[in-house]
Amino acid sequence: MRERFNAKDIKSCILRFHTQTGGSTLTSQEPENNTIRVALQALAAILGGTQSLHTNSADEALSLPTEETVKLALRTQQIIGLETGVTHTIDPLGGSYYIEWLTNEIEKNVMAYIKKIDDIGGAVKGIEKGYFQKEIQDSAYKYQKAIEKGEITVIGVNKFCSPNNLQPNSLQPNKLKVNPLFRDERVNRLKALKSKRDNNKVKVSLNNLRLSAQKTSIPNNRKPNTANLFPTIFECVKQYATLGEICNVLRAEFGEYKETLIV
Repeated sequence: MRERFNAKDIKSCILRFHTQTGGSTLTSQEPENNTIRVALQALAAILGGTQSLHTNSADEALSLPTEETVKLALRTQQIIGLETGVTHTIDPLGGSYYIEWLTNEIEKNVMAYIKKIDDIGGAVKGIEKGYFQKEIQDSAYKYQKAIEKGEITVIGVNKFCSPNNLQPNSLQPNKLKVNPLFRDERVNRLKALKSKRDNNKVKVSLNNLRLSAQKTSIPNNRKPNTANLFPTIFECVKQYATLGEICNVLRAEFGEYKETLIV
C-alpha cells in the first residue's frame, strides 16, 4: 500500500479480509462430502488469519440450502472455533518453511498478474476488453477438463464413486422448497408499505436520485462528475422507497451491464 498507492495512514496498510469457503468445490454427487470439504477450507482460512468467515452449506450444489444444512455449516465454524483451540494462537503456522515458501510463491505470482493487468490499462480496461471474463472462463474450462481426465481428484465424482451415484436413503439430500405462501406474504407486505408511506416524498427522493445519477454520467466523453450518490440513496431509503424502485432509477440512467461473451 505504501509503495504502490503511497498510503500514509497505518490503518490503510492493515489487511482485513473476509473468507468464504469454495462454492466451486461443492459437488452434487455425494453432497454430504461437502461438509468435510467446507470444514477443511474453513480451518485453512482461520490458519491464514481471516477476520470473518462464511461456511457454505453442503447442499448448495443442488439448491438453496435447507435450514438443517445451514445449521450444520454454522456448527462447523463453532466446532473449529471453540473445540480445536486453533484460535488461541495469533499465527499458528508462523515459522513453517513450507508455508513461508507458499506465501512467497503466491506473492510472486500475484504481482506478476497485477503487472499483466497494469499493462492492459488497468482493471476497467480489462473489463471493457473482456480480459477478466476470459480468464475466469478459461480457468473453469481447464479445471473441468482436469477433473474429467483424472488429473485432479474429486472424491465421489471421479474417484471412489458410488455405483451410478446411488446413495442410501439416509443420505439422500432434502432439497429446499420455498413455500409459495411466503411469496404472497411478501407481496402483501410490500403493498401495505406502499399504502402507508408518503408517496409524494418517495417520488421527490427518487427524482433527486435521478438528478444525481445524471450528474455522474459522461456526456460526449467528458470527465465524469464525482457526485456521491449515497446521500440521495439513503434519503430514498428513509422515505421507504423499495430496492426495486431505487434500482429502476439507476438502471434508467446507467443501463444494465452485459457480460462480454468470449469465444
